[in-house]
This record gives sequence, structure tokens and C-alpha cells, in this order.
Amino acid sequence: MAPFIHDNFMLQNDTAIRLYHHFAKKMPIYDYHCHLSAKDIAENRKFNNITELWLEGDHYKWRGMRANGIDEKYITGDAKPEEKFRAWAETVPNTLGNPLYHWTHLELKNYFGVDELLSGKNWKQIYEHCNELLQTDDYAVQEIIKRSNVKVICTTDDPTDDLHNHEQIAKQDFPVKVLPTFRPDKGLEINKNTFIEFIQKLEKVTGKKLATFADYKDALIDRIQYFHEKGCRISDHGLGELPYALYEEDEVNRIYQTALQNGQVSTEEEKKFKTALLVFLAKCYKDRGWAMQIHFGAIRNNNTKLFKKLGPDAGFDSINDHGEVAVPLNGLLDAFEKRDALPRTILYPLNPIHYDLVGSTLANFQTEAGIKGKIQLGSGWWFNDTKRGIEKQIMALSDQGLLMHFIGMLTDSRSLISYSRHEYFRRVLCNVIGSLVESGEYPDDDELLQNMIENICFNNAKNYFSIKI
Repeated sequence: MAPFIHDNFMLQNDTAIRLYHHFAKKMPIYDYHCHLSAKDIAENRKFNNITELWLEGDHYKWRGMRANGIDEKYITGDAKPEEKFRAWAETVPNTLGNPLYHWTHLELKNYFGVDELLSGKNWKQIYEHCNELLQTDDYAVQEIIKRSNVKVICTTDDPTDDLHNHEQIAKQDFPVKVLPTFRPDKGLEINKNTFIEFIQKLEKVTGKKLATFADYKDALIDRIQYFHEKGCRISDHGLGELPYALYEEDEVNRIYQTALQNGQVSTEEEKKFKTALLVFLAKCYKDRGWAMQIHFGAIRNNNTKLFKKLGPDAGFDSINDHGEVAVPLNGLLDAFEKRDALPRTILYPLNPIHYDLVGSTLANFQTEAGIKGKIQLGSGWWFNDTKRGIEKQIMALSDQGLLMHFIGMLTDSRSLISYSRHEYFRRVLCNVIGSLVESGEYPDDDELLQNMIENICFNNAKNYFSIKI
């Protein structure tokens, strides 16, 4: 029987096959947003077993295991590595229809040469086979990254991080650029208990007393400049809802001081603070040639019991349906634009019903000559990096903007071998474009199609971000 993962996997017509194998497959990866550990890369970590590599921190798999009725002991608990792997292997056949099934077998094929379908029947043999390979130098972190044909990795980092690991990597003979990304979420969430803690850490790292909003902004400038000197050229913001409200500077200072004293401000005051801070940050980014990412629409940590036990990023987040999008999004981008503070901006709605809405907003602010696709509808992420989600994002961008300038897939993962998701995306992309060619909606012009495929897979990202490679 032919292997499940084969050369033409997901490619359903002759044109798709040609586009993938001639153009998409060879392109490098520009990983402009991920959650990989810079420490693991700096130390060139070697994994003791595939459980560490595959299941450590991967809340996609954790959610699948919970849905399969697996006890938490075998997910995030103290079960032995082989017990956790067996629990995952027994879950895999039940993920049929979920992208986890595709990703699992792509990863086994690409990195371990395994063609078998993982299950509770063969878990032991596959576990031992993978573990044997992981003991070799070819499976250290840096070798896996090089084998994945990655050129740039942008990690996700708190403004108070010292970036020591990035400094280490920069001194090593490692051909992949590994750069930090400035993610100041804790500094925006003025009504969360992490805000005061963030201010205290920022005071410590900058040596400044942050008594006023002006003090706070000065400290953030210090950290932005520090990140810039370490090679950072991208920021990232995770927002549950898009904030927008008119504000006065002295009013924002009062709101900031109220939060320091009382720990809480009103909902309207929170919107004003967030709007003012985002406008300020956007200007800092624009002045330095950075790109600004805005991920929005997640409702996080919904299972209180397990949040208290396991903390954040443990697989208890979902798509939010609350709050306006069109008015605050246009208002926020307009506030940036009016102050000459609109950087290259990538917008990622988590709720796919907002794809066309965001797509229609982009054209309102594509106004800087010389920058193609300055405002981007980001790739389907988190709950949308599925076949259906990828297709929907591609078609919405095609309808509302210029697909030719799309900067393509991002990894957005803590799993080192999830680079197979770029292959998954490219196969879906080529299948979509190939189907449109064969239906007569796109011309069968190899020069035009090659340009589009290679742009989306790598070239657009290389040209969009001000990172020299």
C-alpha cells in the first residue's frame, strides 16, 4: 500500500503538482513569528526522547488528548515519557479529520522517515526508532533548523528580557538569523494583575522610577532601543479585543497613576490607555523601520480550575465573538496614520468571520509609496491554520487585496518540528491556485504563477521586513 504522506499529498490537480514541485517546495522558510525557545537554540539542545521534542509545550496536541479522554497525568502531569507518548499515539487515529492527523504524519515522515500511521499498536517501535535518531548530532536543535531550510527565526520576547540567549546565538557559527520580537502585552493590560508586576520589572531593568505615563514611555523607549540593538525589527501584540477611544495626554497620565495606586480603572479608561500606548508604540516602531503585528480575538484561560493548576498557554483558549472590530480597527489605524506613526502592520483576526472585514480595511491605509502590501491580512493562525482556514484566508485576501504581496505562513508554534506546517500551507496554497488555473479563472502562465508562489512562500517576507539576510 502506498504511504499516506507521498510526493503529491494534498495536491489534487496537475497544475497544483507542478506549482508545488517546481516552485514552492524549494523555497526557504522565513519564520517571522514563533514561540521557539532561544535558550534551546543557543545551547543546541539535544532531546532525550520524542516526548520532549513533540509533546513538551504543544497545547494543540494537549487539546486533542483531552478530547480523547486522556487523563491529565499523561498530558502535563508526571507520567513517564513513554507513557505520554503512548497516550498521544493512541489519540492519533482519533484525530482523523483534524489537522493534527496531517501534521503528525508529515513530521514523522519528514524528520524520522516514518511512513507508518501512528497508533496504539505500533507506538513502541516508532518511539524507539525516533529516540535512537534523537541521540545523534544530526538531531540537535540547530541541525533540525538547518535541515528545515530556515533562514530567519523571530522569537517572542518580553520587553524586560535580557536577550542573553540571542547574544549567544549571534556569536556562534550558525547560519540562521535568530532575532527577538518585542511583545509588550503585560504592559498594555492595565487591569490585569500582571501590570504592576511588569512595571516593577521594567523599573528594575531600566533603573528608573516610573511614576508618570511619561516616565513609562521613556522606559519603553529604552527597551525598544535595546531590542533594536540586538537585531529586533518586529513587534507583536496579542489583544483580546481591539481598543480605540479618543484621549488627552494628561488624562492618560491620570489613568496610569490610578492603576498604580488602585490596580483597576474603568473600561473606558482602559480603552483610552491602550489606544494612547499603542499610538506611542506604533510611532516608535515606524521611526525604527519595524513591523507591527497585532493578533486579536482570543479569549484566554477559560478553564479556571486548570488555569490555576497549569498556568497560561496550556490549551484552554478559544475564539472570541465579543466586541466591535470594524470601528476600532479603522480608528486605531487612522490614529497611527494621522501622527505619521503607521508602521508596516500585520493584522491577524482569530475569528475567521472577520477576514473580509479586515481585508476591506487594509486598502484604507495602503498609502505609502514604495511599500507593497504595507498593511497585511496575516495568515490563518492558531485555530485557522487548517486546510479550510488557510483556503478561507487566501480567498478573502484575494477578494479584498493583492494576494501577490502576501507575506505568507508563520510557524506560531513552540514545537521545533512544526516547520512541516509551512509545507502544509504551501501544498494547500498550490492546490488553491492550481484549481483556479484549471477552472480557467487564473491564466496558465508559468512566469506569473512562479512569481506569485515564490513571493508568498518566501520573497515577500524577505522584502517586507527590514532584516538583512
